Amino acid sequence: MTESPREFHRFVAIGDSFTEGVGDEDPRSPGGVRGWADRVAEVLAARDPAFTYANLAVRGRLIRPIVAEQLDHAIALHPDLITFCAGGNDILRPGSDPDRVAEVFDAALGRLTATGATVVIFTGMDVGHAPVFHLIRGKVAIYNELMRAAAERHGALVVDQWAMAETRDPAMWSTDRLHMSPLGHQTMAIHVLDTLGVPHDLDPAVAADLPPARWRVTGEDLHWAREYLWPWVVRRLTGRSSGDGRTAKLPEPARPPRD
Repeated sequence: MTESPREFHRFVAIGDSFTEGVGDEDPRSPGGVRGWADRVAEVLAARDPAFTYANLAVRGRLIRPIVAEQLDHAIALHPDLITFCAGGNDILRPGSDPDRVAEVFDAALGRLTATGATVVIFTGMDVGHAPVFHLIRGKVAIYNELMRAAAERHGALVVDQWAMAETRDPAMWSTDRLHMSPLGHQTMAIHVLDTLGVPHDLDPAVAADLPPARWRVTGEDLHWAREYLWPWVVRRLTGRSSGDGRTAKLPEPARPPRD
């Protein structure tokens, strides 16, 4: 007998720019970005007329501010599905300790799973092929293993980005090469839905309104470094964030923006 897919009625997304949807511009969505979490919510909403969704993510946030600003809020919304992605911005910072970051992650994950909700977490991507970021590949791998151990300990589901060969395709990335493109977000939504066992008809190869990639590796590295990488480095060195002054994308449960 085939087990029926689980139905979810309230989804809350917690995190940083990855979860907010940066790189997937859409004027119809709050903050002007759509992203994989919106796309997942749209599929879930089509299965349940009473479904609601909140996205508490704010770009640039480190793990401690994510926990301080988003966890209590998320728990108070009584979701039955939570996605939690945090710590990536910490790992990118020079001198950061993946063990310390993982301690904060583990405690937060324990609080989320204790609610009884289904909780989905994400490993970091394999940055071995990426300009500059390949230098922190070892730190990402260590943090990934610590997150996997936390997920096993607390009973969370894991979306394994490290194993995704698609992330090596330039079409998966926006012009800044720091955030996913619409195609990347669509692909991530597919992985999340597959991890949850939720049927869907999303297909990145034929997905609607996915613009072509706007950059290629050859001939644009200097422009990328000047326009995107260097400003990103300066923000880190000066303690500033792309999310300074920003608030949650969708702080209260509602139907998905494109429902």
